[in-house]
Amino acid sequence: MRTVLVASSKGGAGKTTVATNLAAWFALDGKHTALLDADRQHSATRWAEKRAGMDTAVLPIDGTRRGWEGRLPSDIQRLVIDAAAGDMAGELEAVLAKADAVLVPVNPSMIDLEATVPFLNSLAAHPRVKKGKLPVALVGNRLKPWTSASQQAMGQLKAWPYPVVAELRDTQAYVLMVALGKSVFDYRSEQIRGHQDDWAPLLKWLRKVL
Repeated sequence: MRTVLVASSKGGAGKTTVATNLAAWFALDGKHTALLDADRQHSATRWAEKRAGMDTAVLPIDGTRRGWEGRLPSDIQRLVIDAAAGDMAGELEAVLAKADAVLVPVNPSMIDLEATVPFLNSLAAHPRVKKGKLPVALVGNRLKPWTSASQQAMGQLKAWPYPVVAELRDTQAYVLMVALGKSVFDYRSEQIRGHQDDWAPLLKWLRKVL
């Protein structure tokens, strides 16, 4: 089983958007996939429940309860973890120990950028990250590429010591898809294809590190 942790110290950064779409991509790729929902809002769990009738269903696991490892079926090939908002690396120790990669979504605002720095610093101090055994990458989220705010934010992100592996545009499509238990990868329309292209560098990075 390979595990991807999606984490951020800032609420509203887009953890659930990244986690649910990523889980769907694994499932559509033919992998038995589970989604560990450690966020008390349980948005990821509701998404997975709506997807339950599909051939590419994703198994939701309640990560707010102890002993979740024992509820994880042995045939799971991919586990995506939607971490609790606000947790620093020390509070994520249990899931960091199991993670094979960490994705950190960041919104293009000074508040989000400043809130993310302490979290990344706490990650940098983690022994596996420090030794280069746990890869960490950034995901620019809710971007409006035509605005100077998004351009400046991406410039700052790319100056940080972790790779930026995706630049996801701001769109209501993600909100609508989550409400339906769907993902950007479940559609074939020309309009959605552009959003799928936004994910291509992230998926390429995951193929390399997992």
